[in-house]
Amino acid sequence: MVKCCLSQSALWSFWDQVFTAFWQWYPNLYSKHVLMENIVHWEVTPDQKILSWHLLTKTNRMPRLGDRLFPANVAHSMYILEDSIVDPRNQTMTTFTWNINHTQPMAVEERCVYCVNSDNTGWTKIHQEAWVSSSLFCVSRAVQEFGEAPSKTLVKTAKEAKEKAKMIALAATEKANDLASKAATKQQQQQHFV
Repeated sequence: MVKCCLSQSALWSFWDQVFTAFWQWYPNLYSKHVLMENIVHWEVTPDQKILSWHLLTKTNRMPRLGDRLFPANVAHSMYILEDSIVDPRNQTMTTFTWNINHTQPMAVEERCVYCVNSDNTGWTKIHQEAWVSSSLFCVSRAVQEFGEAPSKTLVKTAKEAKEKAKMIALAATEKANDLASKAATKQQQQQHFV
């Protein structure tokens, strides 16, 4: 996995408002791509922390490369698990999110920590980290290069990945045509002997 995102930002809301909004996040008129949210498990620990597991079903428009990787009949819905740990005593909330399907083309993990902003207690600080990996050569190489060389623009990396994907697709097409030709020749030979 390559860490490809690290950011810190602030929400102009008190921590308890952010925590309350988190539990009322979906359904949301502004997030129509989230089809469903289910709380699979939740509990309050003896030290008063709230643990929960959420299952989200999302549908996002795939990048063009994704449309080429997935057959048209494959659903593009994403299933995402989100673990959360809320510590009301210390006013922190940690979420860890990852996709559980379509992980071969791209697995994405994200951790966010929400806490009271030390500079302004009326704000909430968010520390966000994300990791991306792929078992597909053209995608994994682009992810690795993007993570190791942040000065490279995403557009350039995407173009390189697209070109590599074209080369791989062309080689696969040539191999398929060659196999089909050999199969047809073998079938003709078998029919000739019959």
